[in-house]
Amino acid sequence: MKLYERTPLLFAACALTVAVALTGCGTAAPSPERSATGDGAGVAKSETPAVAVGDCRLEATSGLPEDAEVVPCAEPHDEEVFHEIEMPGGAFSQEAIEAATLDCIGDPFTDFVGVPREESALGVYLIPPTEETWDQPDGRVVYCVLVDPAGQTEGTLEGAAR
Repeated sequence: MKLYERTPLLFAACALTVAVALTGCGTAAPSPERSATGDGAGVAKSETPAVAVGDCRLEATSGLPEDAEVVPCAEPHDEEVFHEIEMPGGAFSQEAIEAATLDCIGDPFTDFVGVPREESALGVYLIPPTEETWDQPDGRVVYCVLVDPAGQTEGTLEGAAR
Protein backbone atom coordinates (compact mmCIF):
# COMPACT_ATOMS: atom_id res chain seq x y z
CA MET A 1 0.00 0.00 0.00
CA LYS A 2 1.32 3.39 -0.91
CA LEU A 3 0.20 6.68 0.51
CA TYR A 4 -0.66 9.45 -1.88
CA GLU A 5 2.70 10.53 -3.22
CA ARG A 6 3.88 14.02 -2.39
CA THR A 7 7.32 15.44 -2.89
CA PRO A 8 9.89 15.29 -0.09
CA LEU A 9 9.70 19.09 0.00
CA LEU A 10 6.04 18.88 1.03
CA PHE A 11 6.85 16.53 3.91
CA ALA A 12 9.67 18.82 5.03
CA ALA A 13 7.34 21.81 4.83
CA CYS A 14 4.67 19.91 6.79
CA ALA A 15 7.16 19.05 9.50
CA LEU A 16 8.26 22.68 9.65
CA THR A 17 4.62 23.78 9.84
CA VAL A 18 3.94 21.55 12.82
CA ALA A 19 7.17 22.64 14.50
CA VAL A 20 6.37 26.35 14.06
CA ALA A 21 2.74 25.92 15.09
CA LEU A 22 3.60 24.00 18.22
CA THR A 23 6.28 26.41 19.36
CA GLY A 24 3.91 29.34 19.08
CA CYS A 25 6.14 31.15 16.61
CA GLY A 26 4.88 33.12 13.67
CA THR A 27 2.49 35.95 13.13
CA ALA A 28 -0.51 34.08 11.77
CA ALA A 29 -3.91 34.93 13.16
CA PRO A 30 -5.43 32.43 15.58
CA SER A 31 -7.25 29.55 13.94
CA PRO A 32 -11.02 29.32 14.29
CA GLU A 33 -12.47 26.89 16.78
CA ARG A 34 -13.19 23.52 15.21
CA SER A 35 -16.55 21.83 15.33
CA ALA A 36 -17.53 18.20 14.90
CA THR A 37 -18.85 19.00 11.42
CA GLY A 38 -15.59 20.62 10.31
CA ASP A 39 -17.38 23.86 9.51
CA GLY A 40 -14.68 26.12 10.99
CA ALA A 41 -17.37 28.07 12.84
CA GLY A 42 -16.66 29.62 16.20
CA VAL A 43 -14.59 32.26 17.83
CA ALA A 44 -10.86 32.61 17.33
CA LYS A 45 -8.71 31.32 20.15
CA SER A 46 -4.96 31.08 20.32
CA GLU A 47 -4.87 27.63 22.00
CA THR A 48 -6.19 25.88 18.88
CA PRO A 49 -3.45 23.99 17.01
CA ALA A 50 -2.62 24.98 13.43
CA VAL A 51 -3.96 21.61 12.25
CA ALA A 52 -6.96 19.75 13.65
CA VAL A 53 -9.17 16.84 12.65
CA GLY A 54 -12.16 18.22 10.77
CA ASP A 55 -10.24 21.07 9.14
CA CYS A 56 -10.87 21.69 5.48
CA ARG A 57 -8.09 23.73 3.96
CA LEU A 58 -7.20 25.62 0.81
CA GLU A 59 -3.77 24.81 -0.53
CA ALA A 60 -1.66 27.93 -0.26
CA THR A 61 -0.51 29.63 -3.44
CA SER A 62 2.97 29.52 -1.92
CA GLY A 63 2.74 25.70 -1.81
CA LEU A 64 3.73 25.72 1.88
CA PRO A 65 1.35 23.91 4.25
CA GLU A 66 1.75 26.59 6.94
CA ASP A 67 0.18 29.07 4.53
CA ALA A 68 -2.91 26.88 4.00
CA GLU A 69 -6.14 28.57 4.99
CA VAL A 70 -8.78 26.75 7.06
CA VAL A 71 -12.20 27.20 5.46
CA PRO A 72 -15.66 25.79 6.14
CA CYS A 73 -15.98 22.37 4.49
CA ALA A 74 -19.09 23.60 2.66
CA GLU A 75 -16.82 25.91 0.63
CA PRO A 76 -14.44 24.67 -2.10
CA HIS A 77 -11.29 23.25 -0.51
CA ASP A 78 -8.24 21.19 -1.45
CA GLU A 79 -7.79 18.93 1.57
CA GLU A 80 -9.45 17.63 4.72
CA VAL A 81 -7.77 16.48 7.94
CA PHE A 82 -9.65 13.28 8.81
CA HIS A 83 -7.63 11.44 11.47
CA GLU A 84 -4.84 11.87 13.98
CA ILE A 85 -2.51 9.38 15.57
CA GLU A 86 -1.02 10.19 18.97
CA MET A 87 2.40 8.59 19.19
CA PRO A 88 3.31 6.99 22.55
CA GLY A 89 5.92 8.41 24.90
CA GLY A 90 9.56 7.55 24.69
CA ALA A 91 12.32 8.64 22.38
CA PHE A 92 11.60 10.04 18.92
CA SER A 93 11.65 7.29 16.30
CA GLN A 94 11.14 7.89 12.60
CA GLU A 95 10.58 4.16 12.14
CA ALA A 96 7.79 4.12 14.74
CA ILE A 97 6.12 7.10 13.06
CA GLU A 98 6.30 5.43 9.65
CA ALA A 99 4.83 2.21 11.07
CA ALA A 100 2.00 4.09 12.80
CA THR A 101 1.08 6.05 9.70
CA LEU A 102 -0.22 2.91 8.04
CA ASP A 103 -3.23 3.60 10.27
CA CYS A 104 -4.05 6.53 7.97
CA ILE A 105 -4.84 4.15 5.13
CA GLY A 106 -6.38 1.41 7.27
CA ASP A 107 -9.61 1.33 9.26
CA PRO A 108 -9.77 5.10 9.93
CA PHE A 109 -9.67 5.75 6.17
CA THR A 110 -12.31 3.10 5.46
CA ASP A 111 -14.51 4.30 8.33
CA PHE A 112 -14.27 7.94 7.21
CA VAL A 113 -14.47 7.59 3.42
CA GLY A 114 -16.66 4.49 3.27
CA VAL A 115 -14.41 2.32 1.06
CA PRO A 116 -10.95 0.83 1.62
CA ARG A 117 -8.00 2.92 0.46
CA GLU A 118 -7.12 0.50 -2.36
CA GLU A 119 -10.62 1.01 -3.84
CA SER A 120 -10.64 4.78 -3.39
CA ALA A 121 -9.82 7.52 -5.86
CA LEU A 122 -8.84 9.80 -2.96
CA GLY A 123 -5.27 10.35 -1.89
CA VAL A 124 -3.72 10.67 1.55
CA TYR A 125 -0.73 12.58 2.79
CA LEU A 126 0.64 13.00 6.28
CA ILE A 127 1.73 15.81 8.51
CA PRO A 128 4.13 14.00 10.85
CA PRO A 129 5.72 15.11 14.11
CA THR A 130 9.40 15.96 14.09
CA GLU A 131 12.19 15.44 16.55
CA GLU A 132 11.95 19.16 17.38
CA THR A 133 8.23 18.94 18.25
CA TRP A 134 8.41 15.57 20.02
CA ASP A 135 8.56 16.86 23.60
CA GLN A 136 6.16 19.77 23.09
CA PRO A 137 2.43 19.74 23.89
CA ASP A 138 0.65 17.88 21.06
CA GLY A 139 4.05 17.43 19.42
CA ARG A 140 3.66 13.67 18.86
CA VAL A 141 0.61 13.79 16.61
CA VAL A 142 0.55 12.46 13.04
CA TYR A 143 -2.24 14.10 11.02
CA CYS A 144 -3.84 12.21 8.12
CA VAL A 145 -5.03 14.45 5.29
CA LEU A 146 -7.35 13.55 2.39
CA VAL A 147 -6.98 15.07 -1.06
CA ASP A 148 -8.92 14.55 -4.26
CA PRO A 149 -6.49 14.31 -7.19
CA ALA A 150 -9.34 15.54 -9.44
CA GLY A 151 -9.31 18.95 -7.71
CA GLN A 152 -11.22 20.90 -5.11
CA THR A 153 -14.27 19.48 -3.37
CA GLU A 154 -17.21 21.05 -1.56
CA GLY A 155 -18.52 19.45 1.60
CA THR A 156 -16.80 16.87 3.73
CA LEU A 157 -15.37 13.75 2.15
CA GLU A 158 -16.79 11.71 5.03
CA GLY A 159 -18.88 8.93 3.53
CA ALA A 160 -17.86 9.90 -0.04
CA ALA A 161 -17.41 6.18 -0.89
CA ARG A 162 -15.06 6.92 -3.76
